[in-house]
Amino acid sequence: MKPLLSLLIFFVHFSSFAAKQGDIIDGLSAHFKAGNSKEIAAYFSPSVDLIIIDDEDVYSKAQAEQILRSFFTKYIPLKSSVIHRLNTNPNYRYGALSVVTKNGTFRVSITMKKAGNAFFITELRIETEK
Repeated sequence: MKPLLSLLIFFVHFSSFAAKQGDIIDGLSAHFKAGNSKEIAAYFSPSVDLIIIDDEDVYSKAQAEQILRSFFTKYIPLKSSVIHRLNTNPNYRYGALSVVTKNGTFRVSITMKKAGNAFFITELRIETEK
């Protein structure tokens, strides 16, 4: 009985992990809608290429979170939706979001690379939507 139970627990755990990784872009979209810089930063790699409107640089995870928090203070999000995603490469993810704020609409591009068993944001680009 114990081997069967262990096998069942393994499959439940593995399927929840796969589902979590599968909809990572959807989860990030929800965090953008909520303006939750802390949850987004949890996916940052140790250094992040951050481009917000016309300001571009490579920042540490902590610095990037502060800059993103400042962006959400100035541009309060109202809605976020996924407009494009790439998830065919096992080591790379890409997502494009449309984020509507009180002060305009932005296109957010998220580039993620796999490190170990998880994906981390290596580049985050926020541009005014044209």
